[in-house]
Amino acid sequence: MSSQYRITIQGHLDQHWSGWFDNLTITNAANGEAILWGPLPDQAALHGVLIKIRDLGLPLLAVATVATKETQNKQS
Repeated sequence: MSSQYRITIQGHLDQHWSGWFDNLTITNAANGEAILWGPLPDQAALHGVLIKIRDLGLPLLAVATVATKETQNKQS
């Protein structure tokens, strides 16, 4: 089962990077940060995305799992 993640980095990314980052959605914030979010199938995929961020030299600001309706229903 995949989990939803929200990864925040310093700097903006064009939308064409989405495919390289496992089709995560990219949102550029006015404060100069970019948010990559969406589902990843497992921890290995998450680590793969984090390695790509490292290899590009992008400062990593935050990584968080995002609760979805599916995960909230399982906790109830």
